[in-house]
Formats: sequence, structure tokens, C-alpha cells
Amino acid sequence: MFSVLFPGQGSQSVGMAKDLYDNFGYVKDLFNEADDILKVSIKDIIFEGPKNILNDTENTQPAIFLVSYAIFQVIKNETSFDITKASYFAGHSLGEYSALSCAGVTNFNETIKLLKIRGNAMQNAVPKNEGGMVAVLGENINKVKEIIENNNANFRCYLANDNSNGQVVISGKLNDLDQLVDELKKTNIKNIKLPVSAPFHCVLMQPATQIMSKELNKINFLIPKNSIVSNVNAEASDNPEKIKNLLIEQIEKPVRWRESIINMINYGTKKFIEIGPGKVLSGLVKRINKNIILTHVNNLDDLKNL
Repeated sequence: MFSVLFPGQGSQSVGMAKDLYDNFGYVKDLFNEADDILKVSIKDIIFEGPKNILNDTENTQPAIFLVSYAIFQVIKNETSFDITKASYFAGHSLGEYSALSCAGVTNFNETIKLLKIRGNAMQNAVPKNEGGMVAVLGENINKVKEIIENNNANFRCYLANDNSNGQVVISGKLNDLDQLVDELKKTNIKNIKLPVSAPFHCVLMQPATQIMSKELNKINFLIPKNSIVSNVNAEASDNPEKIKNLLIEQIEKPVRWRESIINMINYGTKKFIEIGPGKVLSGLVKRINKNIILTHVNNLDDLKNL
């Protein structure tokens, strides 16, 4: 029994999926279709950069989805491995949109449009350079929560991602994050400021929630071909309306990735296949359960690993 994982922001790199684009006409068609839908050459941004333009949230989100979706199609068309037999699909933040589209809940066109809107809404929910995120390393989630709660009167920070054992991400305004970092230093807790320009997955994203609620409610979600494990509650669902409502909540709620992986393993998953750029999720899964079988597919060479 295997499950499929789709990466989120931070997995992108200039030149990703170029070998697939060069080798398969239908991948070229997807990239050209994306350019037409987005009214910008996302293809050029992906293949040529520069990196800072690719890293703009409104570009990153549709770009990662496009690459993940293209890889999924290549696996279906070019290998004998039946990826559609996966028990569960899950994606990290924007990766949940990739999971939904590959599971047949939303189509390619509407998904990439949604992610352009989502990226723009999340980027603009808080004025530029006012918010950010800090990764807290080597400490359990309860200790991190305790530090945040104990300092509520001094600064306001929010749990954004429970990624794996020893990796928790916090969102907030920059001044508040600076005070959190000072607090972490007092107990020698390692932390890294992340290269993002907004405080994702917290209440500061409320303006983005309002926009995405309106956009998502325009779309008819279909029953997924594979059960979807939600970031919000770390549970599997096949109910289209429930999936849609959780996706709206996802903008402000923490990504419960560690629990999602644990639950899929408890449901019987023996192997995870990461589909999309990079290997970030495989690294997180290893920290959660080092005995699970892992493989990733992000280029032509990786196809043989299946």
C-alpha cells in the first residue's frame, strides 16, 4: 500500500522539469496552456528565472503545481506503474491543490488559476516586509507552543507548520518574530528565519481567506479518485464539500504535516512517493519514520525508481 505526496513552496528551482518539457509533447502543451491561462510566461520564469522572480509567491504557487501535475502525467503515460492506485494523496500547503487536481477533484485549468489568485492574495494579505516565518529546529511542538503561549502578552506569534519531529515553523509580524527569536536564544533553541515575505498559515492571512473562499465556492469539486488527507485536520476524506471547506480553512490554519504522515502510516501506508520538484517532503518523512520506504520523481532519471 502506497501514498503520494506533493510538495509546497520552497521546493522550486530554476530549470525544474526542463527534461520532461523537452521530451514529451503533452508536457509542452501543459506549459503552453499555463502561459495562456496565466497571461504570463510561467514557462520562461520556471526555465530561465531569475530565481527571485520564480520565488515570488504568485509565481511559485502555479509553477510548482504545473511541474507536479506534469510529472504525474508522465508517470501515468510513460511507466507501467499505476500511480492512480495510491491509497492516499496529500500535499503540503499549495501541494494540496496538486493532490486535488491529480485526484480529479478539480481540473488543470481551474487549479492553476486558483493558485495564481491564492499566491497573490497570500502575498498581499500583509504589507511587504511586515511579516515572515521562523523555523524552530530540534525542539518538540509542545515546547514551542508553550513558549508562544507564555509570551502572549509580549508578542504575537502563531504556529504555522508542524512539519516533522524537530521542525516547527512559526509565523508573525517581523517585530514579534524578533522577540520570539530572542526568547528562543535564552534556552539555546536553534532557529532560522525563512526567506519568505509573508506570515503564511495564521490569522494574519484573513484577507486571503476571504478572497479564496469566494473563488473556491465558484468551483464544483468532484469526488476524489484517491482519498485526500487534509493539512487542516490531518485526516482523510472523500467528501467534496468537506474537502473544499477545509481548503478554505487551510489559509489560516497550521499545516499538520507530521500528523498527516503518521495517520497515513497508521492507515496502512508502507511507501510514500513524492511527486514534484525537490525532495523536501521525503526529508521530512524520514524524520517522522525512518523505516518507511521513500521514493521521489522529479525528472526523467527518477522514473526508473518506480
